[in-house]
Amino acid sequence: MITSELLNANKYLLFQNKEKAKRAAELAAANNELAVQNTEKEKRAAELIIANKELAYQNDEKEKRAAELIIANKELAYQNDEKEKRAAELIIANAELIFQNTEKENRAAELVIANHELAFQNEEKEKRAAELIVSNEELLFQNGEKEKRAAELIIANHELAFQNLEKEKRAAELIIANHELLFQNEEKEKRAAELSIAYNKIKKAEEFLREYIAGLEEMMFMTHHKVRQPVANILGISELLADCIGKPVTLKRLVGYMKESAVSLDNFTKELTAFITDLEQKGKNKHLL
Repeated sequence: MITSELLNANKYLLFQNKEKAKRAAELAAANNELAVQNTEKEKRAAELIIANKELAYQNDEKEKRAAELIIANKELAYQNDEKEKRAAELIIANAELIFQNTEKENRAAELVIANHELAFQNEEKEKRAAELIVSNEELLFQNGEKEKRAAELIIANHELAFQNLEKEKRAAELIIANHELLFQNEEKEKRAAELSIAYNKIKKAEEFLREYIAGLEEMMFMTHHKVRQPVANILGISELLADCIGKPVTLKRLVGYMKESAVSLDNFTKELTAFITDLEQKGKNKHLL
């Protein structure tokens, strides 16, 4: 009887020990699960911190881009004002050219009038010569009229000398007018050449500004897509390294991933440096042209 009770007590004790072992195993599993959940929660907190930093960085970049766009718009407005000034100067130059052409036509009209006057004077000279012939014929039988005709001849010669002097003055004025017209044409060509050069410079500056803005947009795209992933990888791996101190294989694999991300970031840095250098060189080449 006592032996049967002892066996029953032992069986009950064995059953209780098994139940206690199951509860201990369940408690250990619950503790492990809680540790995993805490680890996941810490990872999510770290990822949230990284995301907040990245968002703050992107907002800073967006503000910088907005400031650069404002500067670019101001520069473009200045260039447009300069272009309008050049257009106004061109209008003034055209008006001056029209005035010069009008003056040239006036000089040509004066030259025509001078030529008509010279022809008239030549006709008058021929008349005077005819009158002189008549005087000489009359001289044979009118000696008394000789002195009168001689006086008239002297007057005619004085008048002819005066007319020759006037003709020389008109010729000198025509030469001066031609020189002045030539100088004005040369000045007009210089102004047209300067205006063309200024227009080409403004056009090249506009082209460079458009290329520069496009380059900045491409830099923003490259920075957003090529820098974020390596940096996120490095930060995530650095969070995992602390948990893998006693796991050489996992630690080695994480270090390899970190190295790949660092190499990717370094390659992008070189690519970005080359891109910026190329953009600056394009700007220098346009300014040299």
